[in-house]
Amino acid sequence: MELSDKYYNKPEYIETASGNKVSRQSVLCGSQNIVLNGKTIIMADCIIRGDLANVRIGRHCVISNKAVIRPAFKKFSKGVAFFPLHIGDHVFIDQDTIVNAAQVGSYVHIGKNCVIGRRCVLKDCCAIADNTVLPPETVVPPFTLFSGSPGKFSSELPECTQDLMIEVTRSYYQHFQPLTPK
Repeated sequence: MELSDKYYNKPEYIETASGNKVSRQSVLCGSQNIVLNGKTIIMADCIIRGDLANVRIGRHCVISNKAVIRPAFKKFSKGVAFFPLHIGDHVFIDQDTIVNAAQVGSYVHIGKNCVIGRRCVLKDCCAIADNTVLPPETVVPPFTLFSGSPGKFSSELPECTQDLMIEVTRSYYQHFQPLTPK
């Protein structure tokens, strides 16, 4: 299945030396604490909260429109502590999704309109179905699909999940093309 080209307006995106494409309409709070490892796409109206704690995003990730990436926190008697958030390689986060996880592994697909509760751990090669709400501190094991509200195990994923996610994210990046004026 070949993806069709998805066009973007070149002046609306900043392209970094390592191939990251970041929308000028996205909000990167505390950008000095946000690390993008390369060939990552951050679309319009995304919010990444690097002002709370370090956020590290791997290679070939796609963060769709209106997604919110926020480091996890824990309340203590003396206040609140935020923990660094690490998102692995080849992760696809669909639109209108809020991620408040402790960790997101590599080769993970998070569907549209999801809420990933605070301090959740998404292991490598897992998927979250559209409209899923994961309760705080949920651990999603490898090769599983979670869905529903609250999110629960719904099925196993094939062993080729890693290869499929590599193909999806690389193909998406290759087909994310600047709009050429006619």
